[in-house]
Formats: sequence, structure tokens, C-alpha cells
Amino acid sequence: MPSSVIARIKYDDSTSSLLVYYLSGAVYAYKNVPVETYEEMRRAFSKGQFLNTRIKGYFEYEKIS
Repeated sequence: MPSSVIARIKYDDSTSSLLVYYLSGAVYAYKNVPVETYEEMRRAFSKGQFLNTRIKGYFEYEKIS
């Protein structure tokens, strides 16, 4: 299902970072995210809900752009 907030997600194996590209143009890197969590998010029906309940508040993040 397309997200009303998230444009796309990507995983960087070399840094274990989950990159979240928002429709607003902002990009955030959530750090030390297990690859299994990324795979769960990819399969989630609602990416935004998954982000809010399983990522935010659990992983450090950095705004990339």
C-alpha cells in the first residue's frame, strides 16, 4: 500500500542504517537497525504505522537532507 508520508525506504548494509525518504523531500537515517526490522517494514501494510511504532523512539536518527 502506498504511504501518505513515506516515498521510499532503503537499507544500507555497511552502516546498518534504515534510510527513510519522506514525500516532503526530507531523508532520515535511523541507525543500527537490524536487517530483519527493515525486512519487516518492507512487508508491513502501513509503512507509516510501522515507522511510528517500531522505529521512532527505538533507534537514533540523523537528518540527511
